[in-house]
Amino acid sequence: MFGRKKKILLPPVDESENGSAQPRLAPRSPSEAIKPAMAPPPPPKIRRRRRGMLSLLSGLLTLFVAVALAGILGFSMLQREVTAQGPLQSDKVVVIPRNTGTGEIAQILKQEGVIEQPFLFQLYAYMNRQRGQLKAGEFQFKAGTSVEEAIDTLIQGKAILHSVTIPEGLTSEQIVARLYESDILTGDVSETPREGSLLPDTYKFERGTTRQQIINTMQAAQRQAVEQIWQRRSSELPIKSPQELVILASIVEKETGRADERTRVAGVFINRLMKRMKLQSDPTIVYGLVGGKGTLGRGILRSEIEAATPYNTYVVEGLPPGPIANPGRAALEAVANPSRTKDLYFVADGSGGHAFAETYDQHQRNVARWRQIEKSRPTPDSSNVDRVVPDGDQTGLPPGVTPELRGTANPIPASGTRPNGRQAKGFDASEGTDKDPLKNKTFDLNNPKTVPALSQP
Repeated sequence: MFGRKKKILLPPVDESENGSAQPRLAPRSPSEAIKPAMAPPPPPKIRRRRRGMLSLLSGLLTLFVAVALAGILGFSMLQREVTAQGPLQSDKVVVIPRNTGTGEIAQILKQEGVIEQPFLFQLYAYMNRQRGQLKAGEFQFKAGTSVEEAIDTLIQGKAILHSVTIPEGLTSEQIVARLYESDILTGDVSETPREGSLLPDTYKFERGTTRQQIINTMQAAQRQAVEQIWQRRSSELPIKSPQELVILASIVEKETGRADERTRVAGVFINRLMKRMKLQSDPTIVYGLVGGKGTLGRGILRSEIEAATPYNTYVVEGLPPGPIANPGRAALEAVANPSRTKDLYFVADGSGGHAFAETYDQHQRNVARWRQIEKSRPTPDSSNVDRVVPDGDQTGLPPGVTPELRGTANPIPASGTRPNGRQAKGFDASEGTDKDPLKNKTFDLNNPKTVPALSQP
């Protein structure tokens, strides 16, 4: 009993791959021995967060696609509506007043029958604001104009342009009167422009343009033209300033309307200035008597030729103090670069032009030839407006020679007839040309409104 060894039980040992011994623990109970080991499940919160973000992105993408499809469909329908033919049956002019809003414009176009849906017009106009604002003015809409075409017309400002033509040789007062004859122009002219400061031409404008704007445009055009022409003038001119250029050009403008002889007429006056001869131009007499009012409405009397007005070049030497009309560009060019001749005289030749002469004897022969042409005409010429009434000699006599006139002792009555009943024939260097006020009706020289009543001497 005492010599017997006690047996000790040790737990089984497992040998690992590395050869080390590891005790193997026995299960504490049979149930624990048969229960398999299980891994913990993934965190549920992380899985839910990922699914929520993907769902949100998927929903947003779906919404974007739906909105895009709806937008494309809506734009297609809008484009079809705005490009559809409008209700207008025939071309029509519509005036859009200044400071008119988009809504008011839409209502005006609906009332005029150009469009049917003002809201559609306003919506499409708002969508096209980046192209520009709708403009005011007078616009022509063609039959069947669509909303898109109507907006394009108003944005691009395709307004109807009117025009006013100012002939060469009108005075400033006559030009202002012509502007007041236009019902399309608006407003008043602040003051009558200085004589010779307006450039005759055809000017285009929109309805609603003011008369003062046209005057400003004409003045700017005249300053530019004179500056350009003065820079390329002949160096041999006895003209000292651009203003003197305008003065002489206004005389040339009143003396001839033929383009092929402007430079030669200008040359005559340049030669006279060089020789210190009086210009003796009939239109200067008229301007000295009536200013810019227009015309005498009859022949020039002997007493009026001798009247010492500042503009009468039969009395004063050199140029008058200012222009007698508004010359055109061609007349300004002619004075700046006149013909180089020795001519000192000219007289109408019966063909609408003039016969030029270097000597007084030759000039007298030209005058006699013109007398024969007058006598051979079947009916008397009634061109007795603003003309010297000569008896054999013409204007442009040598220095110190006074023209002898029929009717000197018996002045011509206002009716234009002599005491003996014969018709008085007026005459000057522009008679028979396009500048004859009785032939060129655009001058309105026979209009009673522009012909002042003058007392007879």
